[in-house]
Amino acid sequence: MLNGDGNMSSKVTERALNLIKSMPRVALNNIKPLPHTAFKKKTDRRGDRKKKGRGDKGQGARGTWDPLGYEGRQNPLIDTSPRERYYAQYAVRRQYPPVSLLDLQRLIDLNRVNTSRPVDITSICNTGLFKFDISKNHFGVNLTDEGCDQFAAKINAEVQWTSELVIAAIEKNGGTITTRYYDPQSLAALYDPLAFFKKGHPIPKCKLPPQDALLYYSDPNNRGYLADPEKVLEAREKLAQKYGYKLPDLEGDPFKEMLLMRKDPLQIFFGLEPGWIVNLRDKSVLKPKDDDYLRYYHSAQ
Repeated sequence: MLNGDGNMSSKVTERALNLIKSMPRVALNNIKPLPHTAFKKKTDRRGDRKKKGRGDKGQGARGTWDPLGYEGRQNPLIDTSPRERYYAQYAVRRQYPPVSLLDLQRLIDLNRVNTSRPVDITSICNTGLFKFDISKNHFGVNLTDEGCDQFAAKINAEVQWTSELVIAAIEKNGGTITTRYYDPQSLAALYDPLAFFKKGHPIPKCKLPPQDALLYYSDPNNRGYLADPEKVLEAREKLAQKYGYKLPDLEGDPFKEMLLMRKDPLQIFFGLEPGWIVNLRDKSVLKPKDDDYLRYYHSAQ
């Protein structure tokens, strides 16, 4: 009980303060480390010796180990062997997504590709089953030979890359094939012509192939679009003799006009010239008449 002057209350307070003064304070020397944060100090493997298990002398004690890849002679393997640059300029290589003859025959059987017209990259992309990405250096279609024995359609094909066996399989059925280069701007218009025409831009002129692809598209054996037509006819005869089939006569073929249709090297659409503007709203084609304009779109530069 408290008396009148409060002596008992002051004694309790004083006793509590004295007790707190004698208690330890929180400091770096009395706090406990967190779990898994204390590491045991490393010691030498052989007691208090200063060699640390490396020995007294020699290469091991001095730490002069052989560098990584050293083979014990003056000329290492990387210098004596020829260099094979598998990934040289990989980021700028042209890629050609594959489409097999088996896939093309299936699309024809399902009436998703019209064989009464030339089959080009636009015809294949309009099926909705083939896509390519220009940002990934995709430069068109690579027609592969899978299903060449089952291919039986007579078509006028225009692809960007193919093999000799594919050419033989198409020409055996009376068809024709051409390998053609398109620059990225032309490929963007060919991939989705409707979206391109809605922009109202003039049809671009196709650029010539780069230096490393010029030889391929000028070779008649590859049916390049820059090859001499007379040499292409000779190459057709030689290929028929090589694979042992009789080359059909195109002169008497009722689809001769369609099979022999070719684009100009600067042209990207059949029936439309570079520089024209397709007006979808009015369903008309705007053709330029200015001489400088025509000179630009009809020159290879």
